[in-house]
Amino acid sequence: MLERLSISRYWSAPMTSDNPWSADNQQERLIEFGWVIGFVDGEGCFSLGVIRNTYKTGYQVFHEFVVTQGARSKQVLDQLREFFGAGQVIPNHRTDNHREMIYRYVVRRRVDLIERVIPFFERYPLRTAKRLDFERFAAVVRSMSQGRHRTREGLIDILGVVEQMNRQKPRANLVKILRDLTPDPDDSR
Repeated sequence: MLERLSISRYWSAPMTSDNPWSADNQQERLIEFGWVIGFVDGEGCFSLGVIRNTYKTGYQVFHEFVVTQGARSKQVLDQLREFFGAGQVIPNHRTDNHREMIYRYVVRRRVDLIERVIPFFERYPLRTAKRLDFERFAAVVRSMSQGRHRTREGLIDILGVVEQMNRQKPRANLVKILRDLTPDPDDSR
C-alpha cells in the first residue's frame, strides 16, 4: 500500500468527498498516513545536537529526523524515503549486540524538514510523548532557517531546547557551552 503513496502527490489534496478521488481512496490514504504516524511514533526520532566547530559562535547545531529498522525490514525505510521524497537510507554501524545490521532512514536537509517532514506531522500529529519532541524540533529547525543559531542568544535558546529533548546532552556539556557563550564579567573592566 505505502509504496503507491507519495506525499508530494497527495499532500495538498482536500479531505472532502468532492475531490477527484473516491471516498474509498481517501480512506485508504488516511489509513496509510496513519501507518506512517504510528510507525514514526514507535521507531522514529526527532533529534537536535550541538558540536564544537569553527563557526562564529564556536558551535554547530544539527538536526535530523531518523527512523531505524533491522536489515530484514529495511524495505519500510525505503518506503518512507519514497513517501517523503527526501532523505536517505543508510547502514548504522553499531557496535552493540544486535544480531542483524541496523539501517536508518535519515532526513537532515533543512529545506526537506521544513517543506516535507514538519508540515506532514503538523497536519497529522503524533500520538505519543514523541509529539512534544517533534514540536520542539520543528520550532528549532524553523528558528535555524531564520539564522537564529548563528547568534549567541539564539544558540543559548536552542541549547535550552536541546537539554529537554530525547537525545539529551549531558548537563555538564551544556553548561560548558553556555560558559563559552556567556561573557566573563571580569573581561568588561
